[in-house]
Amino acid sequence: MAFCAASRSRHHFATEVGEEHARDPLVPERTSRIAAWQGAAPRRDASFVCAAHGVLDVVAMRAVCLAAAVTVALLGCSGCSKKEAEAEKRVEDAARAPAPEKPVEKEVARNAGDAGGAPERADAALAGGPYNVLLLTIDSLRADMPWAGYERPIAPRLSALHARSVSYDNGYSTSSFTSKSVPGMLTGRYPSELVRTGSFFTRYLSADQFVCKHLAAEGIPCVGGHAHMYFAPGTSGFETGFAAWKIVPGITFDYQTDPYVTSDKLTPLAIEMLKNVSAPADGGERPFFAWFHYMDPHDQYKAHEESPKFGKRARDLYDEEVFYTDLWIGKLLDFVEAQPWAKKTAIIVTADHGEAFGEHGIYRHAHEVWEELVHVPFFFYVPGVTPRRIAAARGHADLAPTVVELLGAKNVPALPGKSLLKELAGGEAEERDVIVDLPEDDYNERRRALIYGRKKLIAFGNDVRFSLFDLEADPREQTDLIKKEPELAAEMRRRYKEASKKIEDVAPRGGIPKKDAKKEK
Repeated sequence: MAFCAASRSRHHFATEVGEEHARDPLVPERTSRIAAWQGAAPRRDASFVCAAHGVLDVVAMRAVCLAAAVTVALLGCSGCSKKEAEAEKRVEDAARAPAPEKPVEKEVARNAGDAGGAPERADAALAGGPYNVLLLTIDSLRADMPWAGYERPIAPRLSALHARSVSYDNGYSTSSFTSKSVPGMLTGRYPSELVRTGSFFTRYLSADQFVCKHLAAEGIPCVGGHAHMYFAPGTSGFETGFAAWKIVPGITFDYQTDPYVTSDKLTPLAIEMLKNVSAPADGGERPFFAWFHYMDPHDQYKAHEESPKFGKRARDLYDEEVFYTDLWIGKLLDFVEAQPWAKKTAIIVTADHGEAFGEHGIYRHAHEVWEELVHVPFFFYVPGVTPRRIAAARGHADLAPTVVELLGAKNVPALPGKSLLKELAGGEAEERDVIVDLPEDDYNERRRALIYGRKKLIAFGNDVRFSLFDLEADPREQTDLIKKEPELAAEMRRRYKEASKKIEDVAPRGGIPKKDAKKEK
């Protein structure tokens, strides 16, 4: 998030980046499952969790049971710190609070909107829609999570959800840091196409480009809860079209980093907002879109009492942050699963970008579009849809069209991406171009990448030079093939040129400001 996120000289960590071999942590025994805060009797075993999931194959069963076992062992209330006990109480209070009698007040008045034409329903597997959509994004979450082969059990609840989901092994964020990647999820467009300022903490200025404005015009409410002051109303513009938009209490804007721990505040806020949006006063049914962005894996990396200990290096502490975030997301998932509307709710999990720990000489994020920065988790849980993994690359440009179709919206303007519903329902996932877009601002040079299959072309500056990588043979992007394989390079450049023609670059409003010397300190 911070402007210095990936600085390759000023902000290097003092510790060596190479990771220790992963080891099994000593797991302290706790006495109750995460569900205990909802009033359930404490349990020491995970069998009841596994049985309830109803997974469809042995691999999924093992993943769910392992995740459940780790969760049960680690996440009880006994022995928690005072801070944890207070946070647990906030969740309990939010979950037990009565639903409101009145609907949330809409920010945007109903209007006809632009005709975009709704796509046809994907197939019988998704015929139960329209669905509510719950989008959970996790700041700085790398692709190398436990479901992708990472040895440390740092995300048991998300691993269990992943085992029940359709997952894209090669998912890509729109860009490599928050202010350029999040708009891709909310607008379905690349940041270079959007009306915006030229600063690192970009502000987006055209309400018509945000999907939630058009959803509101159809009577489909959007709500969002967040944990960084860049998301505060009037700062980024991300709140455009949302009926309710809240920031966790007790934080201020820090341009350098994220010094706060907020997952324990965001989950109770999310529960409160979900109770509001799911209870229309007229007693009728209409879908809703809810988005919650968890910040804790973003630096500063902090240790947590609730987490296993992995070491003192940056990646070790980052893993503790992921574990802690996963714990609180698990509490939110428990709340959702207990609601009568759960069977009509799709859950999407992804990240705004990844995080670097020394790869390519980079730490944190922004500035470049290497795999560690833009390859992210990307999976969809839809009730009744068979879990599977898809190898074809897909990007966040496809997220907004997918959300629109899941919600059953009719009048959202046509978007450049493509809905993934047919693939979620079992349809063939053909290879197609994925674009990563990093427009220039006061702290970033322009970068753009095209991924097709497992080949990746990176354009530097205003296409002044290119690099080419085979991600299958060279996932760390160490061997540049731009001169070694001229035929492949020519084909990828052709694809890049054709794809870039479809992106209408918009100059930042007011130009690109000079760097703020105060923010560089």
